Amino acid sequence: MENDYIFEKWGIKSILMNNFVTYEYNSTFPLDLISKTILMIGRADNKLKRFELGIQAMEYIIKEVSESEMRIITNITNIFYLKSIINNLNLENNVKFYEYSPTPEKYFKNISLNIITSISESFCLVLSETKIYGIPNILIGLDYISISNGGTVIIYDDSPEYIAKESIKILLYETYRLKLGKEARRNIRVFKNEILLQKWIKLIVSIYHGNFYYEKLRKLDKKISEMKALNLLKNQISLLKKRKKGLNDITLNNIENLTYMQNINNIS
Repeated sequence: MENDYIFEKWGIKSILMNNFVTYEYNSTFPLDLISKTILMIGRADNKLKRFELGIQAMEYIIKEVSESEMRIITNITNIFYLKSIINNLNLENNVKFYEYSPTPEKYFKNISLNIITSISESFCLVLSETKIYGIPNILIGLDYISISNGGTVIIYDDSPEYIAKESIKILLYETYRLKLGKEARRNIRVFKNEILLQKWIKLIVSIYHGNFYYEKLRKLDKKISEMKALNLLKNQISLLKKRKKGLNDITLNNIENLTYMQNINNIS
């Protein structure tokens, strides 16, 4: 959305580069998705990751799926705020923290759902890592990232109650859960490191040879349609109005105005 539409409006001539996927597709196997264990993984001490939403959703999830638990993989320092929420909601037996590891897949056993509550992402490596193991994902508003489709449920509501509602549906209905898991693995298969490596080589060579070759490479890049970009922007503007006080009147024209966006943080 940004690369193919907004940046063009701002006069930025960019090329979208995905991340390299951290696991080899053919070296991984889909999980059986039998358990009722939910995963959250990332920098839990970062307020923009909003881990508290997932934890608060557990209060509602355990009422419908009593055996469910949440496994949070993170740096376990500076998470006192989250631990206080867990204590206040009496979720000590349902939410457990695990120290982050360079090989987080060792914690994936028995996982049946991953929840990503982050307010913004670019490629989202965590999503690629869970997808390759066939784990369904719930995303909040992250419909614009290139890896968002396939095996994901995208919601546009920040409330823990709504997150819980979608989580319960996945945990209770096996056919639905397995369908999402298959879609997740099918989607991630197209993100091949070999293809991305060749794209990087072409990019570097084009820059070396000059702007003509760079622009020629840009034209070869497949872009999303303007209609899709506008639909994605409509979703994000709606979320922005809900999330930031003072932006109730923001419009598409504002988003396309670089000067306005450079000063958006000054709006109360």
